[in-house]
Amino acid sequence: MGQDIASSRFTEQDFAEFSRRVRDETRILEQWFAEGRLDDGEPSAGFELEAWLVDAAGHPAPRIESVLATLDDPSVVPELATFNIEFNGAAAHLRGSALSTLAQDLRATLERTTQAAGRHDCRLGLIGILPTVRPEDLRLDFMTPRERYRALNEQVFAQRHGHPLRLRIEGRERIDLEWCDVMLESAATSFQIHIRIGAQESARVYNAAKLISGPLVAIGANSPYLFGRDLWDETRIPLFEQAVSVGGPILQERVGFGFRYARHSLLETFQSNRDDYPVLLPQLMDEPPERLAHLRLHNGTIWRWNRPLIGFEPDGRPHLRLEHRTLPSGPSVADLIANAALYLGLIAHLSREQPSPESRLAFAHTKRNFYACAREGLSADIGWLDGRLHPVTQVLAEALIPRARQGLSALGLDPPEIDHWLGLIEQRLATRRTGAHWQRDWVRRHGADMTGLTQAYLEQQASGRPVHEWSL
Repeated sequence: MGQDIASSRFTEQDFAEFSRRVRDETRILEQWFAEGRLDDGEPSAGFELEAWLVDAAGHPAPRIESVLATLDDPSVVPELATFNIEFNGAAAHLRGSALSTLAQDLRATLERTTQAAGRHDCRLGLIGILPTVRPEDLRLDFMTPRERYRALNEQVFAQRHGHPLRLRIEGRERIDLEWCDVMLESAATSFQIHIRIGAQESARVYNAAKLISGPLVAIGANSPYLFGRDLWDETRIPLFEQAVSVGGPILQERVGFGFRYARHSLLETFQSNRDDYPVLLPQLMDEPPERLAHLRLHNGTIWRWNRPLIGFEPDGRPHLRLEHRTLPSGPSVADLIANAALYLGLIAHLSREQPSPESRLAFAHTKRNFYACAREGLSADIGWLDGRLHPVTQVLAEALIPRARQGLSALGLDPPEIDHWLGLIEQRLATRRTGAHWQRDWVRRHGADMTGLTQAYLEQQASGRPVHEWSL
């Protein structure tokens, strides 16, 4: 959810002044793009991983403050609910054995956190939606006590003029309910991949990320159940889109896939932030305009599934990153890093492929692919570059995994590294066992016992094996 703020109380003057500063800072960013001021360093990647704290009975455990105090690690931070936790992985240069380094660092952090959680009678769960989460768990009593979250809740409903949210998801089963706060969002946890990119290549990278979002969701799906209902393979997608809906024009919705490819650079998304999205959190900050503090805070309240970010080097030089937000948490560290390998390899290849893939697949088809894959997982059919529909499994096997291999090789990753991580994707595809498939297979065998499912899932997760090797 981003940086904290000092207050949740704002005046009309705060909104007006914040908007003025966003305009001024966007002009600075426009100048940086025009002058080539954004740093074009060596490609690197990092991540944010969200997870659940789970008690002995398999239910959400609202103990984040105690766990963080015991852990005392600045890379591990709270999230919206007191039963959510977030891990921030240090970026690694994309060469050699970078992916294994990311995996080793994440495993070490998770082990430390597991030990800290155990001291407070809970454990970690890496899963898009915890099967045991109940409506009564998602109430303001369990909101993390941070001003940012309080303000977010107040401002979303101010823009909705007090009208409740409506959650409607049609999947294998159906859910339709009203909600009066933003805590629904805390039922969805994700794995967000960050890649550092150059300004000149940013449009191609952004478009490639959109083009592959559907197949990535299909192979990574891990969120079939919400409140005991079997919905989409990746129910997290419609849940999050509706959980912070401001209820205005569709162009102003805070979560979404977008409306077109980028034409020239990712500057266009920051210009759209300024022009199309009302301010949610007008926290005024005493920082130089060149730190883009207000532009970055505003950008942090627009949750595009592929979101550009501005960061700064230790010496103050600005750089550009792209955050890929479509993938769920879990099922295992091996699965997470394999998903990252597929994404990073595809970005490296497709952003340089000629003719450009985005010139061969209309944006409307790319968007339709995304939602089809979120809904149907590996059973989806998608439009592809030849203008025809294909099973997403065929596109992954014949078009995307080979391209990812070439992309990782071009980045300079070691051949055994590429074989290992993409090999996990190939095995998952061959067995057709994603996290969503494993959960449904378990229910088919044992019945719709969400507590039993959660306990079995956590037991398999603790083994460290990738999901295609999990037993039922």
